[in-house]
Amino acid sequence: MRVIVVGGGVVGTMHAWQAVERGHEVVQIEREAEARGASLRNFGQIWVSGRAGGEELDTALRARELWERIGERVPGLGFRAIGSLTPVRNAREHAVAEAAVARPDAASRGYELLTAAEARKVNPALRGAFEAALWCERDAAVEPRTAQLHLREALRATGRYTFLPGREVREVTGPGAVRDDHGDVHRGDAVVLATGAWLSGLVRELVPNLPVRRVRLQMMQTAPLGEPLTTSVADADSFRYYPAYASPALDALNAGQAQAPVAAAHKMQLLMVQRLDGGLTIGDTHEYEHPFAFDTLEDPYEHLAEVVESFLGRPLPKIRHRWAGVYAQCTDTTRVVHRRQVADGVWLVTGPGGRGMTCSPAIAETTANELGW
Repeated sequence: MRVIVVGGGVVGTMHAWQAVERGHEVVQIEREAEARGASLRNFGQIWVSGRAGGEELDTALRARELWERIGERVPGLGFRAIGSLTPVRNAREHAVAEAAVARPDAASRGYELLTAAEARKVNPALRGAFEAALWCERDAAVEPRTAQLHLREALRATGRYTFLPGREVREVTGPGAVRDDHGDVHRGDAVVLATGAWLSGLVRELVPNLPVRRVRLQMMQTAPLGEPLTTSVADADSFRYYPAYASPALDALNAGQAQAPVAAAHKMQLLMVQRLDGGLTIGDTHEYEHPFAFDTLEDPYEHLAEVVESFLGRPLPKIRHRWAGVYAQCTDTTRVVHRRQVADGVWLVTGPGGRGMTCSPAIAETTANELGW
């Protein structure tokens, strides 16, 4: 079988991986010289802990298993089974963490409520003030800026993979066939459009009323911390954002403890991961209203820096990079992904939202199974 994958981000690359693993030939087409969207502009977190139960959690757990397997074969991914800690500072936040640990599926997520002293044994860099922390053993990390490069190197080594950058697919010309803006037609037994947040052009023509929206966020990266940050770190605002934490205790938190005004205005949470070079990737904000601003705002960065410094008990290293990114999210946020046949032999796979990096291996596996690869 010959598979055409349109899109060079992590979802597209994982579809290429699945096809090659099953013995097929793959041509992957990317409109940029390299992928430049959400697949690079993210934390690199394999984030199991906050996922909703049912299909979303099952997908995240399966993806976590696949990431670890792939990481063993592709060391350049920088896969690290580091887990995560969410420090809590008061009784309301503590109650939400307790409710999470009491969930029927808590064991599969690796939830455990630690004292502050226990949390500092797991992550000695957390010297600031907090009273306890939710530990999530199943969370992990990879290096988002280089993951696709290393995956493609491994795919090329099979002799059944071709990457064609700098080509925008413009038209479906027949069953399993597309034409790019160089005038070349690429024919296969199946075409997967994994175009991420690029929802115009061909995607709009094929699905005019696509139930997917775009979400913008701001993030930053620091100079090396100078010591290991041995886990990912979140703050209690992440309880408000992730569906796994829904509970009467969360309702009480929302009713009795307002977010900081900047955090509320920008729909913020703290997520933080240390990169292999020692720097910290820190975010994030959420913007849903179009058109998006073209600039980044300083207030959210200042808020994030204050929260991080309060957990670390020390000044934040110099900020070296600031950026904004856009990802695609199903308007029905309970759906893991929008997967639909849009033409003869052509399938669109998009809209995983902030779950793309986490869930992409399992999303691609499901596509491959459903299409009978």
